[in-house]
Amino acid sequence: MKKYLHWAFFPISIIYCEFWLRLFSGENFFNFGIFTVMLFSIFFGLLAQFISFNKNVGLIIVQSLLSVWYSVQTVYHNIFGTYMILYSLNGAGQITESEMLGEAFIAILKSLWQVLILFVPLLLLVIGIKKFKTRRKTEKREKITAASVTASVLIITMLLRIIIPHYHDKNAIFEINTSVSYNGLLYSEVLDFVYSILGVDNGYELDSDVENEVEPEEKPTVYGPNMMKIDFETLAQQETNATVKSLHEYFGSRTPTYQNEYTGMFKGYNLVQVTAEGFSYLAIDKDITPTLYKMQQEGFNFTNFYTPIWGVSTSDGEYVATTGLVPKGGIWSYSTSGRNNIFFPFVMSQQFLNDGLQTVRGYHNHTYTYYNRHISHKNMGFNYKGIGNGLEKVVNPKCWPESDLEMLQGTTSEYVGEDRFMTYYMTVSGHLRYTFVGNRMAARHKDAVKHLNLSDNAKAYLACNIELDLAMENLLTSLEQAGIAEKTVIVITPDHYPYGLEDKENVDIYHYFDELAGHKIDPVFELYKSSLIIYVKGMQPQTVDKYCSALDIIPTLNNLFGFEYDSRLLPGSDIFSTASPLVMFNNRSFITDKGTYNSKTGEFTLFEGQTVEDVDAYVSSMKKVVNNKFKTSAQILDTNYYAKVIDRTHLYSK
Repeated sequence: MKKYLHWAFFPISIIYCEFWLRLFSGENFFNFGIFTVMLFSIFFGLLAQFISFNKNVGLIIVQSLLSVWYSVQTVYHNIFGTYMILYSLNGAGQITESEMLGEAFIAILKSLWQVLILFVPLLLLVIGIKKFKTRRKTEKREKITAASVTASVLIITMLLRIIIPHYHDKNAIFEINTSVSYNGLLYSEVLDFVYSILGVDNGYELDSDVENEVEPEEKPTVYGPNMMKIDFETLAQQETNATVKSLHEYFGSRTPTYQNEYTGMFKGYNLVQVTAEGFSYLAIDKDITPTLYKMQQEGFNFTNFYTPIWGVSTSDGEYVATTGLVPKGGIWSYSTSGRNNIFFPFVMSQQFLNDGLQTVRGYHNHTYTYYNRHISHKNMGFNYKGIGNGLEKVVNPKCWPESDLEMLQGTTSEYVGEDRFMTYYMTVSGHLRYTFVGNRMAARHKDAVKHLNLSDNAKAYLACNIELDLAMENLLTSLEQAGIAEKTVIVITPDHYPYGLEDKENVDIYHYFDELAGHKIDPVFELYKSSLIIYVKGMQPQTVDKYCSALDIIPTLNNLFGFEYDSRLLPGSDIFSTASPLVMFNNRSFITDKGTYNSKTGEFTLFEGQTVEDVDAYVSSMKKVVNNKFKTSAQILDTNYYAKVIDRTHLYSK
């Protein structure tokens, strides 16, 4: 048996790395996925032994690659709260920007102890390499035995995933974080490569028999449905592409949402839409950020709004807020949409262009090419400026993070004098790190928060958001002076929760959130609770308790502005409609008006006072609804579907 012992090195090494990776990310190692993680670790370990050719140099090279990749994923997760997809390697060059490089360097230093732990197997291998029985010639029987065991482990693992519904359901649609939890990192990388890089479809079929929207008990006599004249049945009959055909059938089976008393409330108004970096309801304070507080309290106050985090953090969050679609896993959806000239008829920029505007403007107070915004935002119809193509004239590019206030001060004059306008901002002042050293915005407003009974990190988060508050104050003043404040809608939503507040070096990594919230937060759902601000000066303040998310912004704005759109073609719904609420998370957890479903535990928790006749049937149905919305959003992007059902000449596409 001794001659086979060396085959155990890589399986043990990978199991070791998987354990620490999960521990560092806050994942419970001993969850339901432990069986497949262990088996996949053994399989990839034995495979690594073959790849190394049983030579000392080969062993060291393979283990070095393993240690490096597990370390990269650990550091990336520490920064962004998600694992890196392979597609993101295309944008790795952006990290060379001075401020981003500095953030990465600091993150590596803070994660150094974790990196050292992940390099322990390599250290042990180097130390004991001479005692490792690798110099002798491997016997043919030994190779055959090892190969048989490797194949057997793989077969058993795959059978386990097929036989046990829990595994199969978790991977109906690939998502890197959920996959790592249930399969381990290495197999997840294989799936990421197959689905995202090679573009192989995972085979999940749409289920048009389930539906989340509900019609009112009494059919409205005044309000009609928000839908367009699209003959999905005829389109499906004439379509030869299987994917497009299934989309025609699916959307044709959906129930549209109805118009309501809020339809056209802002018809003819201007719009300033803001995606605020790292913003949260935690940043809204009557004394510290009074303008944001005023806008929240005097506009629509959404008390159950959520901003889930997606695979590409900021870019995906911006994609959801501006397009109303779920990002496709494994790629940069916004960047891809621009490169492929994807048509988005219901986004605010296109709707305003279709409504007669000649120009819609977009601004970002960081490098204009970051996340390829110069490509995606041009495709959205924006006359887009960032630092590097014009905005550096008004925003100090040597400051990190750059100033939201400077951006607003230097741009409002470009549009407030027009008869009508639509303007989009992507801010950056709320960017991590939330410290007073290395974050110029936090340092700038340190004195304004020094009296608070909070930790420095929590104070720094509030401090850097003061810059956003001042930017909004400047906007309101500019609108007032131009006499158009009462006719301009301001919409503010985050790109993602402020994951820079996570303290990965502390057992309780969310204690900064607890400080700001004033209570112990729930990391499964409440962590992603956020703020959506829709404000017009002089409007009647209203509190909206309905559960909603960033996916609902686009259909809600379409309805408020009275634009023609088809509610069947969007995964979210008008918040003011009769549609049943649904908040979806990237790991396929969800919140409805009935309760919450935690995909990691498979548990559905009813809200107090709610009842469901058959919980299992309800959860099963809602899981299909969620999967449908993920799948169709990806296919809309893949096939440029909107261009197939809505004539581009119907809408003005700049």
